[in-house]
Order: sequence, then C-alpha cells, then structure tokens
Amino acid sequence: MQRILVSACLLGVNCKYSSGNNENEAVKKLAEKYELVPVCPEELGGLPTPRPPAEIIGERVLTAHGEDVTEGFVLGAKKTLAIAKQNLCTIAILKENSPSCASNTIYDGSFSGTKKQGSGITAHLLRQHGIKVYSENDADFI
Repeated sequence: MQRILVSACLLGVNCKYSSGNNENEAVKKLAEKYELVPVCPEELGGLPTPRPPAEIIGERVLTAHGEDVTEGFVLGAKKTLAIAKQNLCTIAILKENSPSCASNTIYDGSFSGTKKQGSGITAHLLRQHGIKVYSENDADFI
C-alpha cells in the first residue's frame, strides 16, 4: 500500500501551536486507500506544544515577540524529509497557511492574519527532493 506523509494535526493530533488540531475528515478518509504517515515538523524540530505563533519573515521564522525559531523549523523539516524517505513517500498532504507545512499560502509576517502566496519550510524542502506537496484542500483529488 502506498504511503502518504500527512500533517499530524490534520489527523486529529493535538500538535498545533495552540495545542489543538486541524482534524480534516477528507484527509482521514484517505486511510481507506493509503497508509498515512503522520508528522509534525515543528514538534520534530524540538518546538514545544503549545508554542507562540510564528510566521516567515524574509528568510527567518519569527514569533510575534521577535524570537527567531528558524533553527527548529529547519531541523523539523530535515527530520520530516528523513521520515518521508524512510517510508518511500512521494506525496505529502500538509496544513495550508503553516510556516512549516503550507503548500501555497502563508501568513505575511505581520501577525495580522493577512496571507500571501508562499510555502512553508518543510513543504519547500520536500519539493526540492521530488515529493509532491498538497494541502488539506486537495485531499479529495488524491
């Protein structure tokens, strides 16, 4: 059975920055056809749950208080890539808008809720290694 890498929060795991989750029934339903491999790149990078919200600003990932958490995001991306390779995942479904996982849209760095086109640290790294990255909005098409 083909394996798909999935943001753990989409499967109901309480790993979101606020300690909640982003459970998504369409993503969970994919378990009927695929083996789902859950990951939370931020937790893999050593960031705690809960944690302050963070946004990509230039080449860095900063919290609203200006703390640079880039190192944790990069480490989490690298560990996620290793898990994807170990599990022979060629597809990932990751949480849109996340500074780690976004495939198309991220927050603009102003912490105002404004979004812009862009991808998260993990999504970008996975794509560089040939893994197709989708958001939860694409789950019905996979």
